[in-house]
Amino acid sequence: MKSAVSALLVFLPSLACAGDGSGHEFSFIASFFQMIAALAIVIGLILVTWHFSGKLMRGLPGGQHLVSRHIRLIETRYLGPKKALLLVEVGGEYLLLSSSDNRLSLIKRIDMLEEIEIIEEKTDQSGFAAILTRFRQAA
Repeated sequence: MKSAVSALLVFLPSLACAGDGSGHEFSFIASFFQMIAALAIVIGLILVTWHFSGKLMRGLPGGQHLVSRHIRLIETRYLGPKKALLLVEVGGEYLLLSSSDNRLSLIKRIDMLEEIEIIEEKTDQSGFAAILTRFRQAA
């Protein structure tokens, strides 16, 4: 189905121009369809490149850290210039860390998930990055 739509978008401008015998008249419709077809091809190439580059990076020996799910930064709260509190999950254990200038120190290990109330923030799902994320999750 997708290939049929792509083929239609590619060949439709040439079909619209084929009916015009003079070749010197400007056809807005043909130009519009040609522009839409070119845009679809460019976006398709971007998505295909993005998809395969992600697979390539996961296949490399040093690329495993890009998809690792063992260490997650849950939240960061900035307290001042170059001072922050970090909540990090490492292997299912939660750690509260403080970061200041060139120093990172452990404040507390949180053993149970019930001690933390995690509130999911509603993210903007209408941006281009959100669309790409949904596309990647579907693939």
